[in-house]
Amino acid sequence: MKERFKKGLEDVVASESSVCFIDGKKGQLLYRGYDIRDLAEHSAYEEVAYLLLFGKLPGRKELGSFSNELAGCRELPERLVDIMGHFCRKLLPIDALRSCVSLLKCYDPAGNDRSMEANITRGVDLIAKFPTIVAYYYRINQELKIVHPDKRLGHAENFLYMLSGKKPDKLDARMTDLDMVLHAEHEFNASTFAARVTASTLSDMYAAITTAIGTLEGPLHGGAASAVVRMLDDIGNERNVEGYITKTLESHGKIMGVGHRIYKTLDPRVAKIRELARQAGERKGDLRYYKMLVKLEDVIKKAGLNKKGIYPNVDLYTGAVYKNLGIPEVLFDPMFALGRIAGWVAHVLEQYGDNRLIRPVTVYTGKKNLRYIPIGKR
Repeated sequence: MKERFKKGLEDVVASESSVCFIDGKKGQLLYRGYDIRDLAEHSAYEEVAYLLLFGKLPGRKELGSFSNELAGCRELPERLVDIMGHFCRKLLPIDALRSCVSLLKCYDPAGNDRSMEANITRGVDLIAKFPTIVAYYYRINQELKIVHPDKRLGHAENFLYMLSGKKPDKLDARMTDLDMVLHAEHEFNASTFAARVTASTLSDMYAAITTAIGTLEGPLHGGAASAVVRMLDDIGNERNVEGYITKTLESHGKIMGVGHRIYKTLDPRVAKIRELARQAGERKGDLRYYKMLVKLEDVIKKAGLNKKGIYPNVDLYTGAVYKNLGIPEVLFDPMFALGRIAGWVAHVLEQYGDNRLIRPVTVYTGKKNLRYIPIGKR
């Protein structure tokens, strides 16, 4: 039994899946067979969500129908919006999202119908409602009037509109859309695996996605983008990067946004997210974060980390993109979820389609054969 043990399930094959493929040594990431770099260059989030859910790229008519379906599902039940207004003001948006997804089961017109058709409908509905939940809760929490969805706007564009109350320009909308595409899916990461574990018990879609959000909330999974921004604020400016990183490495500290359990070369999403960070910084007239991050990449390379298989991951530049798009730091984790919901749903549907209860074994390290002593003699 000992030789089978892998702490953190590292490199353990847990299942088969046709949703996503990662080659960590070659730096390859495929959604349903399509390279993430091609999808980021040519597609939009609605198209990628369709691909993940249905296993193929949509035709023009299919994409139009799917986009219209998403747009028609954006609004939240009035009662749920009222409940959000009673949430504690200290509740983080990622926790509000988790709570609202669980509550959405109360308003499911399909009730306890567990058919694949009903689950697909639920999945589409959740993809559509995630941006609304996040935007509504943020505005309610800031004591601002909520901005209702606009069916004429695309998925990412509508989110920015609901968040700020102003229709964004096309470039900001496209950058947000690209961020969602890059975060839409990533194989058996912690939140996706957790969702599949829940689904494997034949619990419902809402329970599985709630599990995923709860897992994402942990700082070792969803909190890296915020941690990178805090690190950059500590560094201060480009001139201080080398000294800060060198000191961190000498003290065996962790550099946020660098290194990955799977990738032993450059994360294939980095090139695109790096370019987004540059574009967003130029538009705002503030390239401070971008220049610091480019310098950081150079410093870790010179320090020999690349030779050890340690490279930047997608989180290194993500926070800089959000900052320059005007996304509040408290929404960084929910932004991750707005993209990843499509992947979560795809995996939950796949688990339902060929299910076996996920129940691993452990290596026991405790005592054995202890003799029970009555309480009066202890």
